[in-house]
Amino acid sequence: MFEIKEKPKMVERSLLVGAYCGTASQSEASSLLDELAELVNTLGIPIIGQQLVHHREPHARYLIGSGKAEEVASLAKESQTDVIIFDNELTPSQQRNWEKLTGMLVIDRQEVILDIFAKRAQTREARLQVDLARMEYSLPRLVRAWSHLGKQGGGIGSKGEGESQLEQDKRKIRGQIDRLKSELAAVKRRRDTQRKDRKRAPVPNAAIVGYTNAGKSSLLRALTGAQVLVEDKLFATLDTTTRKIELPNNQPLLLTDTVGFVRKLPHGLVEAFNATLEEAVMSEFLIHVLDVSQPEVMEFYETTRGVLHELGADSLKTLIVFNKVDNVTDESSLRDMRLRFPDAVFISVKTGFGLPELVSRISEFVADDLLTLELRIPQSRFDLMARLHREGDIRYSEYIGNDVFVRVRLSPKAAAAYAEFRLEN
Repeated sequence: MFEIKEKPKMVERSLLVGAYCGTASQSEASSLLDELAELVNTLGIPIIGQQLVHHREPHARYLIGSGKAEEVASLAKESQTDVIIFDNELTPSQQRNWEKLTGMLVIDRQEVILDIFAKRAQTREARLQVDLARMEYSLPRLVRAWSHLGKQGGGIGSKGEGESQLEQDKRKIRGQIDRLKSELAAVKRRRDTQRKDRKRAPVPNAAIVGYTNAGKSSLLRALTGAQVLVEDKLFATLDTTTRKIELPNNQPLLLTDTVGFVRKLPHGLVEAFNATLEEAVMSEFLIHVLDVSQPEVMEFYETTRGVLHELGADSLKTLIVFNKVDNVTDESSLRDMRLRFPDAVFISVKTGFGLPELVSRISEFVADDLLTLELRIPQSRFDLMARLHREGDIRYSEYIGNDVFVRVRLSPKAAAAYAEFRLEN
């Protein structure tokens, strides 16, 4: 794995910088800078200050004007900063210019997110996806990594001086990118096979989606009792977790927790993780969890909807769930949300408030897709009767001769197994 630059083992002090254009975007830039602070805290890097910088238009050299850049550089040096972290995406040349100006490490939001993903990835697929994203990010920045770029390779019988070290390293990285893409394709084929097997199973599936740290994993644990990782950190978990829940109408449901979204998530990273996010596309419906105590809750809502649109999952039926109502101090904002989303469910996973209503609404979502069938099953097929009790909601049953007449509510997938015993209504 080629690193962009050798980083110090322990970064002690960081300065966060957010550049924005126009007065209207100042509040959004401030909110995004606070979010960057959460991301940096997730990496365990201490923050000594945050600096918002207004500029009229993007500059090619430093992103911001040279005068503003000098001010930021002076502040960083006076505070003995180890690393400057930009909330904005920097080009490779801008990173090099900043590091030359300040004499210190300069990274951007994209690199912070990549580092978090690298630390959080657990499964082989997630690690492959992270490695691929980091390689693709590193390739145009290789010039930062080496002091021996002028060295030439050659030898007896060679024509010319041969390849520069930079060209050799780029060729190696491109080779590793091709290898990673090939391995990911193989993993994706296996995942598709597993998904087909699951789709043949008679159990419907719902995906829990939403902004990172909204409480998705906590909700999965509360509903299913699954021992999944729950932390008050951004991107606490990256790998999908699927668990089964038994609904009150005896209908089983598979719940899948997906990776959380974040504003300004690098598009390449969304593509790298789309195998994980595809769980949302393959579901019967979505459970969209939002942290109602956040002032930017509507921005988070739009961010998630935007990513779902990219994946083609925005047309699925969606149950909106506002979590963390126990953290809301302004009751008027809660009333506004209830008016804006009259069909939403308001809960607190922490206190248990609203969870029974949520389970009831989930049952309604599943029931909307259920079929009512009348079946006549031989008493000797006790295996089918046992399966019906597991998979369906039996409304009526009666023994008729050597058969059992059953009226049952089933999912369309489950109904296919009983086609030969079905009676015309």
